Amino acid sequence: MKKTTLIKIFLRSLFIQTTLNFRRMQNLGFAMAIIPMIGELRLQKRESERMLTTHLQMFNTHPYFSAPIIGSIVRLEEERAGKSEAFDANAIKQSFMASYAAIGDIFFWGALRPFALIIAVILIYMGLIFAPVVFLCIYTPAHFWIRLKGFIEGYRKGKKGFEFIRSLNLPVVAVKIRWLSVMMLTGLTIWLSRDYGYWPFITISGVMMKLTALATVMLCLLLIQKGLSQIYIIYGAFVMFILISWKGFLN
Repeated sequence: MKKTTLIKIFLRSLFIQTTLNFRRMQNLGFAMAIIPMIGELRLQKRESERMLTTHLQMFNTHPYFSAPIIGSIVRLEEERAGKSEAFDANAIKQSFMASYAAIGDIFFWGALRPFALIIAVILIYMGLIFAPVVFLCIYTPAHFWIRLKGFIEGYRKGKKGFEFIRSLNLPVVAVKIRWLSVMMLTGLTIWLSRDYGYWPFITISGVMMKLTALATVMLCLLLIQKGLSQIYIIYGAFVMFILISWKGFLN
């Protein structure tokens, strides 16, 4: 496959969500992405129609992990072109898309995006106008790199393209990012206490304040060990900050 064709396929994969539909989800975006491959293989009309129809079946995964799957399918279709042996493209896509969707939701929606937003909110509170740019600088390179590197590795390894995503161990990384988010929220709580003076334990000594902050972190740890999601803790802290801010506004 020519490099220019692969570039076209990858760029098209970035827009897989634009044709999202409730019947077959991302199938139109997937089919649109592989059209340059069909053109380069120069298949007969009937074979081209068969291939396109195959990839118009139901497809849905995390959008950032669609490129690795597309890369694997492109490699397999290229290897099959002109040969008699066949493979079940939809079976391979389905085996990838469910696990990739779960990993993507855990890492991007549940960990990286809240972490980047917390940093951006802190910068906004400091009065820095480039806070949205910082958010994009934290969030965008991560998902673009996974898309690009995943597509390349998927094309190189075909059916074994999943090895790249597995090597990243993103669920474990997500847990670490969530813990970092909780610690940042704890620090933000202390910061707000110092600046506004209406936090209940602001009048006690600095040592007690630190112990209270440590106790808060330990309480979060206990809740997580009991099965409470870190997401609920982060959202609960957000609601608490809103209430604190509203109380300070009324005062």
